[in-house]
Amino acid sequence: MANIQPVKNGALYIRVSTHLQEELSPDAQKRLLMEYAEAHNIIVLKEHIYIDSGISGRSARQRPQFNNMIAEAKSKEHPFDVILVWKYSRFARNQEESIVYKSMLKRENVDVISVSEPISDDPFGSLIERIIEWMDEYYSIRLSGEVSRGMAENAMRGNYQARPPLGYRIPGYRQTPVIVPEEAELIQLIFDLYTEKKMGIFEIVRYLNEHGYQTGHKKPFQRRSVTYILKNPTYIGKTIWNQHDQDHKLRDKSEWIIADGKHEPIISKEQFDKAQKRIESTYKPAYRKPTSVCHHWLSSLLKCSSCGRTLVVKRTASKNKDRMYINFQCYGYQKGICNTNQSISAIKLEPVIMHSLEDAMTSGKIHFDVLNPTTLDSSQKQQLLTRLNEIEKKEVRIKRAYRDGIDTLEEYKENKSIIQTEKEMLLKKIEHIEEPALSPEEAKPIMMDRIKNVYEVITNPDIGMEEKNKAARSIIEKIVFDRATGSVNIFFYLANCP
Repeated sequence: MANIQPVKNGALYIRVSTHLQEELSPDAQKRLLMEYAEAHNIIVLKEHIYIDSGISGRSARQRPQFNNMIAEAKSKEHPFDVILVWKYSRFARNQEESIVYKSMLKRENVDVISVSEPISDDPFGSLIERIIEWMDEYYSIRLSGEVSRGMAENAMRGNYQARPPLGYRIPGYRQTPVIVPEEAELIQLIFDLYTEKKMGIFEIVRYLNEHGYQTGHKKPFQRRSVTYILKNPTYIGKTIWNQHDQDHKLRDKSEWIIADGKHEPIISKEQFDKAQKRIESTYKPAYRKPTSVCHHWLSSLLKCSSCGRTLVVKRTASKNKDRMYINFQCYGYQKGICNTNQSISAIKLEPVIMHSLEDAMTSGKIHFDVLNPTTLDSSQKQQLLTRLNEIEKKEVRIKRAYRDGIDTLEEYKENKSIIQTEKEMLLKKIEHIEEPALSPEEAKPIMMDRIKNVYEVITNPDIGMEEKNKAARSIIEKIVFDRATGSVNIFFYLANCP
């Protein structure tokens, strides 16, 4: 009597990275997997074919279809009994993750089968599977290292390796970026408004959007898009690479590669340095959380009148749980280190702050502190000195690499030139950090203009909470709340940026 295989429900997982690294296309993988399924009585529905295109297998977090497949496998419906892959390397190239996910699937009675790497279902087969996974991971790590080294070398030669920013376009594959005249005029306008007209970032954003200008993605300008332009060395003919890691987190500046590019600059080095000097000298009150973790536009600004600690966001649901309310409560009280329960709802607090801004714009009366560069000098100078120390360490490392025969003389000279340029910029900033102080008469119209800009940002429903928080921070140092008296004291400031 013939041995009839039981019918199973299956899923296909197909992953492709780049066309240069893959042996089979998605269609070819799908065809082979379907042939295997048909030969082994495995039924595969269309909705159980998961494809991740152009994605690395090193981390499951970056593979949306993989995560969907795992979630389906763990669901109560148990839609499939087996997952078919062309090779185990398609499932994962990180052995630790591979073992974790396979064990997870095993508990759900779901097997993972490689159709091109048949393995016996015994301890020896399990050992062979682990060896294959280890070899795949080793290959992936080695390939990643070789690619990174090649890209680093390419960047140090001044070749552009990414999509060019607004103002440039790439005429053809691997060609040098060229200037787009009308976009270059916009870049020059932004720098002129910032360095010559002394307009603030929010003011520039409003000006650009009012006049119909758009970003390279054909969207209205935001604070971060203008800041990105003002800080981008591409516009003075430089190339920059290795700023972010695989998780898109900003690396330390000592790891960046900045070199002279082969493209034409749009902005002069003098004007660019002038912009950087103003950006560096912008006052940032100490001990504030980054805006990316703010849940309200007043986050990190509210302080307890009893202990001085921050009033943090506390969310509470309504009785029928159909909406959420935002309250602020003293962090020290929450932790049992402050005896006063300073708390207030956002609904009550927001009108107080808005009325204060409206009153200032109407009457022109407002008390604020002017923080001149001499006031800001100490902390900023220390930051610059820390960066200078990092650069000097890099200088020692490249000299050692040359002496040990790792780098050639030409490579050493090129690296030294890049480091020397950055070092000179820092020394120049340190030397010219002090600027003339603003008198009360000079400060008043500037402050009123900034209050108007911030008010327009906060009241704009199309602007996100993070941008509103940045706007509020630019003129408010802190807000002290006293529940006993019901008082709210707002401390405004004007940072005199050169």
